[in-house]
Amino acid sequence: MAAVRDLLAEGAFHESTVEEVAGKAGVARATLYQHFGSRLALVDAICETFDENPALVALRQDVGLEDVDGALDRTIAHAIRFWASEEAILRQLYGAAAIDPSAAALVERQTADRRGELQRLLGRLRAAGRLRSELTDRHALALLLVLTSFETFEELRRRAGLRERDVVGTLQDAARATLRLP
Repeated sequence: MAAVRDLLAEGAFHESTVEEVAGKAGVARATLYQHFGSRLALVDAICETFDENPALVALRQDVGLEDVDGALDRTIAHAIRFWASEEAILRQLYGAAAIDPSAAALVERQTADRRGELQRLLGRLRAAGRLRSELTDRHALALLLVLTSFETFEELRRRAGLRERDVVGTLQDAARATLRLP
């Protein structure tokens, strides 16, 4: 797993052979196939480790905070903290997803998980009367998906040159302006 993480972070996994991955891991090619079955299964196993990322664990907990306004702010902060903590790996995975249907399925699985947490948060915001009444649930979810997406993080962090904390503040301000009652 560490070898795959390193190769992904270096941007070299997609060009690496199974033999090179096995060699970097210090195992035989047959051992790699026995445990994982394919190169895609290696990446899938890395994606499974994301569930243990402290930012995602905190996000899932904080979606349920009693203070729904705080839950919104903290959900955005945790999403950005997760993207930042796995940025090098995710950049490779999202790049591969553009051309590889198997990688796209991994990204969609992650997006579906995020969508579920955001729907839970939106339900709580709606129940607390904190969403603008003219926003449909579908529109509100679309806005939150954009605000918490890896692509938005990358745009603000890499292309706009914002520091991580400034990305968080910018997105929290945008969420308040577009979603919540004043």
